[in-house]
Amino acid sequence: MIGTCELCDRDEIELTIHHLTPREFGGSHLPIAYLCKSCHKQIHALYSNRELAIRLNTVLLLKDDEALKKYLKWIKKQPVTRAVRIRNQKRNKAKAHLNKMGFCFSFSACFIFQPIQ
Repeated sequence: MIGTCELCDRDEIELTIHHLTPREFGGSHLPIAYLCKSCHKQIHALYSNRELAIRLNTVLLLKDDEALKKYLKWIKKQPVTRAVRIRNQKRNKAKAHLNKMGFCFSFSACFIFQPIQ
């Protein structure tokens, strides 16, 4: 589907469906947002599904989040035709939860189980 991204407001861009409350937290039949691929990837690179369900479950809350504001300021200046590379910032956060043996004490925030060198 081609249209306007609800987050960055860029026009004539391919849109994806973003469940404002992730499906694993019961969001299958709750409100959705139409986002461009870049914004959708950035949201999931920055936040866990748990955080999205609890704290960032509307477009207005997403737009008002400090980390996403910086991204939105930048992406609005990018042409629709430009392919944007997204860095997975959750990976860096998850490493902070691991101990020397590679075990996580905050399981919900971790998805990497490799020992830290």
